[in-house]
Amino acid sequence: MKYKKWSLEEKLEILSFSEENGIVSTCRKFSVSAGTFYSWKKKHESHGQAGLKVTYDTKSKEHKQAEQENRVLRKLLSDREIKLEVQRELLKKKFGTSDPRKI
Repeated sequence: MKYKKWSLEEKLEILSFSEENGIVSTCRKFSVSAGTFYSWKKKHESHGQAGLKVTYDTKSKEHKQAEQENRVLRKLLSDREIKLEVQRELLKKKFGTSDPRKI
């Protein structure tokens, strides 16, 4: 079952409708569970409209893909830095210096 994502305006409309017509009829009319309704009501009473704002992930696919590519590139860079550090250590052991220009 796919869940509906409610906008701030829809949530406010449902809450105001419930004040006039009752909670049970409101939940039936808008197909909202009682638990969801009471959760919205509690958030609205404690934080106002800011408590009802949409909080699900709003990142675009391109943004997520760029973040994934960034993670891969950072891993490659860290692997390369480790490899260079190992080479420097080997040069120190072999020639007594880590600077390849002094060899």
